[in-house]
Amino acid sequence: MARIPLENRRTPMVRFVQWWSRRKYGAQLEPGLVALHNRRVFRTMMLTEGSVTRWNSLDPTLAALATMAPAAMIGCSWCMDFGYWEYHHRGVPVAKLRDVSGWRDSTVYTELERKVLAYAEAMTATPPEVTDEMVEELRADLTDEQLVELTALIALENQRSRSNAAAGLTGQGFKEQCELRTA
Repeated sequence: MARIPLENRRTPMVRFVQWWSRRKYGAQLEPGLVALHNRRVFRTMMLTEGSVTRWNSLDPTLAALATMAPAAMIGCSWCMDFGYWEYHHRGVPVAKLRDVSGWRDSTVYTELERKVLAYAEAMTATPPEVTDEMVEELRADLTDEQLVELTALIALENQRSRSNAAAGLTGQGFKEQCELRTA
């Protein structure tokens, strides 16, 4: 159960955000409903998320792993649920999305994907456990532009996951929409 109310005073802005969210995602995103209690925080979140959608130097699978590994490690079920839905729709193989939590024992990941997962977990650890060797291994496969984007995605997901987990948000059923079989 959310620790911060999901209900907001029905201002024109709140009604617009709720309409837009339902239109784009089929539901009102709970992190947005929480953030609407502070309009400045909400505005900053939306500007950030809007900017992030234009980052495109990383392969979608690497971006998915960079965001889902911290969510899994932190235990943000809302982020895992939404991340699965988001990256499923971006064409990331379902097996790679499902195995994030147990990636060390999974056979579905390439060597580069394993390096990304290890890096994401090392960045998420408190204190961070990133080593020079990890970065050098990633630089062998990624450009500096890609490495910066990877690092920023992991850092952003740490913020999202920690905020959502602290707010008590849980999955909204996005993943189940991906599991539906059509005839």
